[in-house]
Amino acid sequence: MTYEELVKNHAGQMIEKLVTEVISNEEVEIRFEFEGNDQWSVISMQIYEEDKEISLRLHANDRYDLHFGYYDDEDEFFEITQPLTSEENNIIPKRLQKLMGKVLADEQGMRLPGKLLSKGG
Repeated sequence: MTYEELVKNHAGQMIEKLVTEVISNEEVEIRFEFEGNDQWSVISMQIYEEDKEISLRLHANDRYDLHFGYYDDEDEFFEITQPLTSEENNIIPKRLQKLMGKVLADEQGMRLPGKLLSKGG
């Protein structure tokens, strides 16, 4: 299976893995980033032994994307972006959605204990 197929066909499982990892961390960083006119809040996790990154980004109008970054055999970095369906959005804990929304609205990142992200509304 290619990475493109993995992201397209298994986005839900990748989100679950990301959220589980983030929630288990003692401290979590939700960053604010932008490029040109596009702005987003983002959480991410590194898979160091495989030199890969999975991130979840929230853009304006509650539009979420899953990003998967990796290096190929020639050390070139590639990133695959998959817009999430409403069903996949529902996998994201409500508290995390609210905090990512706050980071996007305030245009300022935050750090907080991972355990806070698993709590409801």
